[in-house]
Amino acid sequence: MNSFDNEIQLPTVKAIKNLLNPIYERLNQISSQLSSQKEHKTSPKFYRNNDLKEIFNISNNTIIKYRETGILPYTKMGDIYLYEVKEIDKILKQNYIKINL
Repeated sequence: MNSFDNEIQLPTVKAIKNLLNPIYERLNQISSQLSSQKEHKTSPKFYRNNDLKEIFNISNNTIIKYRETGILPYTKMGDIYLYEVKEIDKILKQNYIKINL
């Protein structure tokens, strides 16, 4: 029996990378699938009147006033008013005020 038979063989860095690459690829696929599902589920494309009232704590009259004065762009489907989330975000960013104390 050789003294080399009892020695532990360490894998090379290349061999380890070859083992881990498929795992990394699969994890990246899972991550991108989860992030795309999260975007679709968590962010609606449109708000309704009740959404605006709850999120921004504003009244029906304020919403009507903002629509009539052009502050709040909207789409009307029958009796339902829809407000695009991207447009609301844009309005919020345009009206951002930073106070330096």
